[in-house]
Amino acid sequence: MSTTFRRRVLAGTGALSLALTGAVVGLSGTAQAATKTTPVQVDCVAPPPQAGASGIQNYTVTLPDGAKAGDVVPITIDPGASPVVPGFSVTTVNTSKITLKVGSTTQTVVSPPETVSVVAGQPLDPAPFSGTVKIPDGSEGTTVSVALDLAVTDANLGGSVFTTTCTPNPRPSAAVGSVAVEALPKDPVTTKLTPNSGKAGQEVVVTGANFPAGAVTCSALRNGTPTGETGSGTATAAGVATCNIVVNLAADEIKIDGSITPYKAYVFIVDQPGVKNPVDVEVLPGPLAIGPQAGNPAVDFGKVTINGKAQSVVGQFTAMAVQDFRGGTLGWDVSATRTPFLNEATGHSMAKAQLGIQPTCKVTNADSPSTCSAGAPGAISDTPMKIASQAAGGDDLTGGEFEIGGAGMIHLPPFMFADTYQSVVTFSIA
Repeated sequence: MSTTFRRRVLAGTGALSLALTGAVVGLSGTAQAATKTTPVQVDCVAPPPQAGASGIQNYTVTLPDGAKAGDVVPITIDPGASPVVPGFSVTTVNTSKITLKVGSTTQTVVSPPETVSVVAGQPLDPAPFSGTVKIPDGSEGTTVSVALDLAVTDANLGGSVFTTTCTPNPRPSAAVGSVAVEALPKDPVTTKLTPNSGKAGQEVVVTGANFPAGAVTCSALRNGTPTGETGSGTATAAGVATCNIVVNLAADEIKIDGSITPYKAYVFIVDQPGVKNPVDVEVLPGPLAIGPQAGNPAVDFGKVTINGKAQSVVGQFTAMAVQDFRGGTLGWDVSATRTPFLNEATGHSMAKAQLGIQPTCKVTNADSPSTCSAGAPGAISDTPMKIASQAAGGDDLTGGEFEIGGAGMIHLPPFMFADTYQSVVTFSIA
């Protein structure tokens, strides 16, 4: 089953280019240094009488390919030859200040002072230098991208400082490096009771995950207090634990010792004398839906004036509601596709325009048994892009109410017809 709704996106005349990137991966093995060279389009403003310039500057960056969240890691930066070509020869003492976007944080790496012999007609070529950056807290289990945000060079000439500022276009740049961040160790959990109810004397098989290999014990609880009944079992090298326990005393939970809450609920049945009168109730599944079904209003990214350069404009997608009332263990995925930017009345199109999204997803009903995960930032195209998801529950109940949205960015080519364009983004759930 899948459900879709469509959203209109308006873009005024203008130009822009896309730089929404990101990925989620795990880290294994020993971290090694990784070097990457990335061509970066920069626009430089130089102090008079030197003229500014625009062009490609090759940034070579060396980073460890793995780290832990919160680590301070080394970084080496070789800015490469600048598009700025001086018109005079002079000797200066230069200091480079490279501002980077490290994940969601902005950090600056400063070079030591370097004596530079500037030669007229030859591009400035700063020497490589090293520093450190901090891996953001809360980035466990992701790959943190490092992008150029700003490059400032201070040239000291006889006590006077002349500053050249180079801004990447788009800002920040595409990733010039990345660091895979270790995932947090998985906590041992009790996963299933077989059966999960019974009268006195019932034998229960308790299973769990993420346990150290070897012997395990399990125990019954009532109102959070151990009843004193325990069982024994083993955990495999893969961390799968199996434990057997016989329940004779009233209990409402059973756990494998060492696991974290919540434990697995157990129903202790007391056989009552007298006339038995069963009471049945049937619970029917509800829908899996995304809305509003009529669609959301157009997202207006404003107006852009053509200036011969790629430009970027940002906007915000209106939040969508997701409801999973199926009452089962299934998960879901929300994906997005879009149509080209067109003006059907004039026949004008922007084939090179790109639209990106940085998705968000949050739980809106505190009683929801599931959480949701936002997809990685990226470009929306005619190929479905995952925006958000809810994982399948295995033996556990899933579902709930959620809100999905995200920041949007449009990048336009340097030249196109001055017109008003529209793309239709369709969000689907399945």
